[in-house]
Formats: sequence, C-alpha cells, structure tokens
Amino acid sequence: MLGIAVFLRAVNIPAHPRWVHEKGSPICCVALDSFLRELLEREPDNPFVAVFAPLIIDSDAELTERAPALWQTVQQAPVDEKVRETLSNVLEFWFFERFRGMTAKEIWTMLNLVTPIQETKAYQSIYAEGKTEGKTEGKAATLQRQLTRRFGPQPVWAAQRIAAAPEAQLDTWLDGIFDATSVEDLLGGKNERH
Repeated sequence: MLGIAVFLRAVNIPAHPRWVHEKGSPICCVALDSFLRELLEREPDNPFVAVFAPLIIDSDAELTERAPALWQTVQQAPVDEKVRETLSNVLEFWFFERFRGMTAKEIWTMLNLVTPIQETKAYQSIYAEGKTEGKTEGKAATLQRQLTRRFGPQPVWAAQRIAAAPEAQLDTWLDGIFDATSVEDLLGGKNERH
C-alpha cells in the first residue's frame, strides 16, 4: 500500500529517513510547488488552480497585482454555484492567511470587492439570523458559526463567553469578526473577562 505525503514546498520534504526517497518506498513525497506554478501559468483560467495562487506566488507585489484576476477566475468559472462558493471561500481564506497584517476591507479592496458591507453574504446572513431567532440567541449562534468558519473549532471557553454575553457585546464581536486574526484576538484571552 502506497502512502502519499504532500508538502507545499520541496524544501519542506524531510531528508530523513532516507528510505522515504528510495525507489519502492511505501511513502511518496509530493511538493505542490513542483507543479502548481507551471500549472497556474499554463492554465490561468483554471479556478481549481487559482485558489492556490496565494500559496505559490512568492512576491506580495505580484500576488496583489494578480489578485483581482484570480478572484474573477473563480467567480466566472463554469462550475456549480456550491463549488464556486467553496472555491471563493478557500481563495479568500488564503488571502487572509497570506496578508495577516491587512484588514478585511483592505483585502476586499485588493480583490476589487468594494461592495458595501451590507450587501455581502456574510452581513446578510448575520442580519437574517438575528431576525429569525431571538435577537441575542441568533447573534450568538451567528458569531459561533462565523468563528468556526474563520478559525476552525472553538475552544470551550469561547463558546461559554459567547453564550453569556449581552447583545451589545455580541454586536461588537460581530462587527470585529472580519478584522480579527484569531478567536483570542476577537474575544480576549481565555482568562480575560468582558
């Protein structure tokens, strides 16, 4: 049985154990940068390759310049709407990871997404859930969903803090979700009180 170990860059493939690199080894090491750069140049309109551009274009200036075209590649791809939405989320995530020092607004401007925040899907989702459920409960549920989507599974203390928060605090956190760099950045540390 063959196992595959995937690395972003060839330099990250470990040199040891040496048997990994021998012919017939049960593990095959693959570096994405060994073929994604060429594939991006050969197929610039391939949305499945465009989503990896923030990982394979080394120059921040080049990536910033190409950002709008990469975004449009995904938005105009002849794929199912759910696939397009997933690809959009992945590409947006990688831009946020790559440009951690930028705010959400700066990244969206770079992507030529100057849509007023009230027209974005995220804002409309937050607003709609707040209207359909009890206001505080709806906002708490929306914040938990957004945190999980942005940062992965939440620590228990974060869920407890959200559940106990008054509506005004939930509003503040919901407003800050797009600029936060972590759960701790948004909600404060584990032992901090709000």
